[in-house]
Amino acid sequence: MTPEWSDFRIFLAVAREGTLGAGARRLGLTQPTMGRRLKALEAALGTVLFQRTSDGFVLTDEGRLLLPHAERMEEEAIAVERGLAGSRNELDGLIRISSSDWFGVHVLSPLLAGFSRRHPKVVIELLTDSRLLNLSRREADLVFRIRPFTEVDVISRKFTHVEYGLYVPEGFPDPVIGDGAGLSVVTMDEAFGSMPDVAWLRESFPGAFVAMRSNNRDVQARLCAGGAGMAVLPVPLGNKTSGIRRVELHAPPPGRDTWLGYHRDMRRLPRLRALLDFLIAAIRS
Repeated sequence: MTPEWSDFRIFLAVAREGTLGAGARRLGLTQPTMGRRLKALEAALGTVLFQRTSDGFVLTDEGRLLLPHAERMEEEAIAVERGLAGSRNELDGLIRISSSDWFGVHVLSPLLAGFSRRHPKVVIELLTDSRLLNLSRREADLVFRIRPFTEVDVISRKFTHVEYGLYVPEGFPDPVIGDGAGLSVVTMDEAFGSMPDVAWLRESFPGAFVAMRSNNRDVQARLCAGGAGMAVLPVPLGNKTSGIRRVELHAPPPGRDTWLGYHRDMRRLPRLRALLDFLIAAIRS
């Protein structure tokens, strides 16, 4: 028997997810089909690739040996897909975009709606996820994030600079930078404690009480509006949130640059080029 590439895709999905069920969901297949094709691959190779345990599928020594080869096969197959996609000229098809939650809702969504009206045959899939999706594996075609991309096969450019501001509930008096005693704040959770705006809030109001934490900027905005405390928010989000107002300060919180990145093999894809041109022109206007 000669192994098929589709069977190696199944092997990779199970190796990454740890179970047949999770691998099946990843590939959009049924669990019986996954199990049957995995057995066919093992039969073709003449070896057992996984140890079946009560906790899931664990790679055998032979499976670990196969893994990097299968990953290189995957990279080549995806490169072929990207190359063929880049040779097409018509503006249709799918573009998968990844960004943080608040940026997707308050910055990208209005822009993408305008692009969709202009190019109705292009399907946009916007994934608002904190995970760093892999451009090489086509988990996303275009990624927005707050630091530059360093991967050699990714084209990276600055998209925009986002201002941040200090916001308080309506009717709340202007806080004075200094001790902060008696003030309550809403801020990021401890996993993001090193972010510049979090550090600014801590240094500007060292005596303030941390009333609420969340890794979601929209949640922080709603908590602020509900009276939980003041919050540092991206201006595109804070200015659109009812029930809060921005405090004008001589030294406001530091802003953040947002970068976009896409795989170099996608640079000739007409629909991606059109989207990039549209977004860049819109964000600068």
